[in-house]
Amino acid sequence: MLAYITMETISMETLAHKDTLTASSLYEVDFYQWAFHNADLLRQGRLTEIDIENIVEELESMGRSDKREIANRLELLIMHLLKWQYQPQRRSESWTTTIGNQRVAIAHLLEDSPSLKYNMKTVIDKEFITSKRRFEKETGMSARALPKTCLYTFEQLMDHDFWPE
Repeated sequence: MLAYITMETISMETLAHKDTLTASSLYEVDFYQWAFHNADLLRQGRLTEIDIENIVEELESMGRSDKREIANRLELLIMHLLKWQYQPQRRSESWTTTIGNQRVAIAHLLEDSPSLKYNMKTVIDKEFITSKRRFEKETGMSARALPKTCLYTFEQLMDHDFWPE
């Protein structure tokens, strides 16, 4: 069973000699060094010494992070497209920039993690609900006037020439 180290239990002496800690102990003391130490162990094929539990946790966290970032960016993109469509008199360069930036950032994330494209309809549907709430808060307009489901397809959301009227 692994012992977990907290900063309170680590003496200055331990910090000074952190290069002698096990891979899993190092995780709690110095994440940066832990990452490179485990990368070196993997490159050297020293698989019995790597910190499998924390590596698995970090890899899963990385995947969730990309998924969450795409969802956050979709929420912002949808909300700005709703504002663009429902408040044409308030259109601004700021909205244009935000919409363009979100499209580019989402495209880059999907280039790095193309498997995240497969459940995009579900993500869009979920983020549309949040976007409507945010739209209502930011504009003062009732979200009840908006459709129940997202007006925009993924292809439209990502199309730099798509500007709903």
